[in-house]
Amino acid sequence: MTLVRGLWKLLVGVKDALVLLAMLIFFSLLFVALSVKPNSVTPTSGALVVDLSGSLVEQPADADPLSLLSGNAGVAREHRLRDVERSLETAAISNNVKAIVLDLDAFTGGSQAAVAAAAAAVDKARAAGKPVLAYATGYSDDGYQLASHATEIWLNPLGAVLLTGPGGEHLYYKGLLDKLGVTTKIYRVGEFKSAVEPYIRSDQSPAARAANQALADALWASWRSNVLAARPKAQLADYIAHPDAVALAAHGNMANAALKAKLVDHLGDRNAFNARVASLAGDADGGGINKYRAIPLDRWAASHPEKTGGSPIGVLTIAGTIVDGKAPAGTAGGETISGLLLDELARNRIKALVVRVDSPGGSVMASEQIRSAIMQAKARNLPVVVSMGGVAASGGYWVSTPADKIFADPATVTGSIGVFGIIPTFQGSLAKLGLTADGVKTTPLSGEPDVLRGTSPQFDIMLQASIEDIYARFTTLVSQSRKLPIARVRQIAEGRVWAASSAKQLGLVDAYGSVDDAIAEAAKMAKVDPAGATPLYIEKQPSAWKQMVKSFFTPDRSADDPSARDPWSRIAAKPDQLLLRALADARSILGGPAIQVRCLECESNVPPATPRDISIEQSLLAWLAH
Repeated sequence: MTLVRGLWKLLVGVKDALVLLAMLIFFSLLFVALSVKPNSVTPTSGALVVDLSGSLVEQPADADPLSLLSGNAGVAREHRLRDVERSLETAAISNNVKAIVLDLDAFTGGSQAAVAAAAAAVDKARAAGKPVLAYATGYSDDGYQLASHATEIWLNPLGAVLLTGPGGEHLYYKGLLDKLGVTTKIYRVGEFKSAVEPYIRSDQSPAARAANQALADALWASWRSNVLAARPKAQLADYIAHPDAVALAAHGNMANAALKAKLVDHLGDRNAFNARVASLAGDADGGGINKYRAIPLDRWAASHPEKTGGSPIGVLTIAGTIVDGKAPAGTAGGETISGLLLDELARNRIKALVVRVDSPGGSVMASEQIRSAIMQAKARNLPVVVSMGGVAASGGYWVSTPADKIFADPATVTGSIGVFGIIPTFQGSLAKLGLTADGVKTTPLSGEPDVLRGTSPQFDIMLQASIEDIYARFTTLVSQSRKLPIARVRQIAEGRVWAASSAKQLGLVDAYGSVDDAIAEAAKMAKVDPAGATPLYIEKQPSAWKQMVKSFFTPDRSADDPSARDPWSRIAAKPDQLLLRALADARSILGGPAIQVRCLECESNVPPATPRDISIEQSLLAWLAH
């Protein structure tokens, strides 16, 4: 009978494998069929439609195909920044592209630095003589920053331009934890390491408030400078400073208010906008009312791939939270990233290394693992240049310390040179339930950390000493890398977060510049002609299977997409997103490594909430309310 059962299991396994293989073949053929057919009707000339429905990111998250197939994962569209930049730059020199459309109707934003980089690509297209037209039902900070660089800004007559600036509320958990009887043991170094404050305070400390206000002011100044440089006639100051007076003067018609303040050029609905684009790019081949010849962004990007050949300059991307072990794209796995770099170094192809960092940090061990791999590049006498994206703080700065030179955008969030650990204990919670805990020990560390009775003094001393040791290592790395006295590093460290506009003055950043500037600098250091240098991206390519499934199940924006277009609805959704971020932060800290170099104050790196995420949190709130 055992033999029969084993044979039966084997046959069932073979059957399941054949079914899976048949499904893969079927979906592959279907994918090919659907991919080929639309391309045959894509206009060879017309308007390049940069539809940024979703968010603009350094590296899109690698969605789980099985979750996508089962419908158990919320999907938010993410656009890779360098694809958008490349598409705009190639469109600028193409005779087939008659105009560029920035469709920002469902743009949920990106880091301020990422938006500025995309805006710079728009400027290049305009300088080449391409008309750039932006459209949205409503503009908020990120969308308007990008739209301000367009030749024409269109706004729906029922829409508005609502500019709120950085800042906002944070959730503090101390009152809830006290009611639950949870004791939060905090171990940290750095007066400004305020990531742990929500667990031990009910408001910001004076030091954290001062630092956060300075950061917000610096980012807002950078935003205003960027927008006013692109649109000098816009009456931004009064529009931002006195929104109530602006609304009353316009009798509540915010679209007219934006037009009067020269924030937008035209008021018109989608039909009027499409007619304007058609006058520049031509009517659609299939006819129809107010339809123009449109070249989709993804098709254009696919037909204009990244350059190859020349002298390769390696570009290593570190995007998302830094975690131990392996991780998919969009999260910086220490083992994954270090492995990719070491494999590339073994090939002896690259002439220099550019490290593109867009991370708030995370695990100490993973950060050090990545830094160690970068040091292997330096050991091979390869120049190392860091290019900072939206955020390169805490562990994101740790991995930047091997750099010979650091480039950043003025709106990059960096610094946060501090270390913390957090352990919740539940002796108070047990007491509320009438429960107690007891046991025996063979050493002072038996059963530690004791989350039932509270950690021991010996354990607390050891963990605090370890954190102080890591902080000393961190500041020493910065001191050696930036050639600053250790005393000076400790003055500007203490966990404080800086905008790059301030960090450059402090010596934490060398220059403002894009990733292209970093590649050119790395080429010069390697004695390679920058004109002949080609970026070689050191990253794991998604499998054909994952690409196929994602293409099927990642939603495209369409006319019946229910996501909010007007800025009022987006503002109304902010409480849900705030709660989502707070819960994600709490889960991240409590579920992460015991010791972390992480910056939770760096909100620019937090992705927008998906509709499914928000519904989950609403369900959780409803459950708690009972």
